[in-house]
Amino acid sequence: MDATPAPALDALTADDRAAILDAVREFAATELTPHALEWDAAKHFPRDVLRRAGELGLGGVCVREESGGAGFPRRFAVEIFEELAAGDPTVTAYLTIHNMVAWMIDAYGDDAQRGRWLPGLTAMEQLGAYCLTEPGAGSDAAAITTSAIRHGDTFVLTGVKQFISGAGEASVYVVMARTGEPGARGISAFLVPADAAGLSFGPNEKKMGWNAQPTRQVVLDEVRVSAENLLGGEGRGFGIAMAALNGGRLNIAACSLGGARWAMERAVAYVHERFTFGEPLAEKQSVVFAVADMATELEAARLLVHSAAEHLDAKAPDAATRCAMAKRFATDVGFRVANEALQLHGGYGYLQEYGIEKVVRDLRVHQILEGTNEIMRLIVGRSVLAA
Repeated sequence: MDATPAPALDALTADDRAAILDAVREFAATELTPHALEWDAAKHFPRDVLRRAGELGLGGVCVREESGGAGFPRRFAVEIFEELAAGDPTVTAYLTIHNMVAWMIDAYGDDAQRGRWLPGLTAMEQLGAYCLTEPGAGSDAAAITTSAIRHGDTFVLTGVKQFISGAGEASVYVVMARTGEPGARGISAFLVPADAAGLSFGPNEKKMGWNAQPTRQVVLDEVRVSAENLLGGEGRGFGIAMAALNGGRLNIAACSLGGARWAMERAVAYVHERFTFGEPLAEKQSVVFAVADMATELEAARLLVHSAAEHLDAKAPDAATRCAMAKRFATDVGFRVANEALQLHGGYGYLQEYGIEKVVRDLRVHQILEGTNEIMRLIVGRSVLAA
């Protein structure tokens, strides 16, 4: 089965959407925001909170209803992820990766694969991880060297995956491996269960941000999986990976919107409270201009993300280009807005207790993952030049 068109946004009434977003905001306000700084400092991965997110239906946002998911279109999903990221970008970013894995299994898996994995994934009783990047093949995804050699009804996977969110915690790993010729056409996708013999993990990486989710190498040392674990058919892995990344790019863009919006709101409150030279910061022209630019750029980024999501829902020919545009612009803007919010706080913005420096650290990596913003420019530029 290939990915099918997402349901239209108008399939949900305005009241339905408002009620769902209210529930998501309440979840973010009660389950994420109060603990975000503590989780960051302790490098704690909140599996219990993720299970409660699953109870709310957040483990399979774009998974079809008949597969146990919420069945929402991308256009509504990005609104959901923005609201969650306003509570904690780090946990939300992992949640979007988990959702990407669940969507891949729903869109490209067979009945047996969906039946085995989707009930646990959509409930978030089980977690998923996406394994594409390698130590020697970052942006050049078609150059991966992890091999999958067929022996009868089994494949033997050998290689190392780098920067894998949820590694060591996930129940299933979607692994891209080479089954054929060099380049994109020789890549296949496999579902590797966490208990597979030969599967191991590197130490948790010490990172600038995203401390509340584990990031490790995934090491495959002659891992044997049944041919039944092949996702979508041999040689289709690269296409599956790229299709998943279209949604992933929108999701991480939405995370940048949410984190930056939270930081801007904190900055607006702060400049009203802080007095210098006898007047509040909010009355200084330079501050007024800074806030105006923050609000304008953030709204422009939001509109671009929403537009790209609509094109992805409609399976428009230029959807991949629009997703790249949205990812590049929104993650660049998100980091700039958060960084400006820190600047408006002055020295206090540099203190952990205010939370601004955490968001700045968290949003910085959004400009790198799901395809670096330099790669996003290549995608967009080549598309324009080829028109």
